[in-house]
Amino acid sequence: MANTTFSGPVRSQNGFQSISINSTTGAVTVNSSFGTDVVLGTQSLSGAGAVDITNAFTSLTTSGLSQALTLANGVVGEMKVIVHAVDGGSAVLTPATAIGFSTVTFAAVGDSVTLIYTSAGWAILASRGVTIA
Repeated sequence: MANTTFSGPVRSQNGFQSISINSTTGAVTVNSSFGTDVVLGTQSLSGAGAVDITNAFTSLTTSGLSQALTLANGVVGEMKVIVHAVDGGSAVLTPATAIGFSTVTFAAVGDSVTLIYTSAGWAILASRGVTIA
């Protein structure tokens, strides 16, 4: 399938999908859908590890205390939402480049942060329940 570049408005009656295709298997993954509702691609992360910048939403399951989470630099305008969905401990997010903070700690179900990447790094747009340091 070819890529197409449009110079004006694009319309669709049935919505659009942002997809990625695995170069080895050819498997198609829907990253986000745009129609009457916007559905963000989701990463399910259990335990310590890298919060991806491929999907806009990360559902976090903790399985120990102070589990280390990392977040690589994104592209300007990229948004990232992280929600602590299943509580088995706590997690500490350390972005590669952050503006005005160093870490975000998730300790309870419902703790969340919404970030946007700027030319200077990740900035916090909103948070609920997290500890920002």
